[in-house]
Amino acid sequence: MLEINEIFGPTIQGEGLKSGTPSVFIRFGRCNLQCSGFNVEYVTPSGVKKCSCDSYFASDIAFRNSWKKFNSFKDLVKEVDKLIKYKPIDIVITGGEPLLYWHDEEFQKLLKYYITNNFNLTIETNASLDIKITKDYQKKILFSMSVKLSNSGESEKKRINYNTINEILTNANGYLKFVIDKEFLKKAKTEIKNILKNIKKCKVFVMPRGDSKEELEKNSKYVVDFAIKNGFYYSDRLHIRLWDGIRGV
Repeated sequence: MLEINEIFGPTIQGEGLKSGTPSVFIRFGRCNLQCSGFNVEYVTPSGVKKCSCDSYFASDIAFRNSWKKFNSFKDLVKEVDKLIKYKPIDIVITGGEPLLYWHDEEFQKLLKYYITNNFNLTIETNASLDIKITKDYQKKILFSMSVKLSNSGESEKKRINYNTINEILTNANGYLKFVIDKEFLKKAKTEIKNILKNIKKCKVFVMPRGDSKEELEKNSKYVVDFAIKNGFYYSDRLHIRLWDGIRGV
């Protein structure tokens, strides 16, 4: 079963390698990380206060009753088709953590459908789960790997999976992106450099932390300077800058 938190678009990709690209998003529910260190406060439907990332509504199963369930990938495709007003347009599979569904037959059929129908397909993932890329259509996917650093509040053992990162970089298309703020710059440099020592060479993007336009502004210039000094790419977060954290755009 495919559990979908939301489907939205057409809009633009807000971050990473394909920033600004017209896209339709499929946001899967569930995540293997909670990232309480990002300090986004929210209240669950039952009234429990928590901290997590800015996609808590997809990562926390407390919101599961609001997710839509699809037994067949074909039904999901029909929903997405309603939003595709023109082509070419990218399909972005995000979450939560969509690779929790990697071994689901309907999930693989969904990926194969979009690749064989000539869509550019991106999977946004934390890259911490074990996967193998063996099918030709899987090799054509772009993996946007938002590998978590210690500012996420997760343990290194849980958040970094070198086998999966290298599997993707060897057999498909992928790049790394990291979320940092001005207080974390020194530690981020050390942690990112350590990660890069253990993986194949790839593009690295750094992004300012912030789930609101105001918070983004506090960190963006510091992260730009950090990128320039360390030879990384800077990625803004256009969806937050333009729509100030409003969902579904």
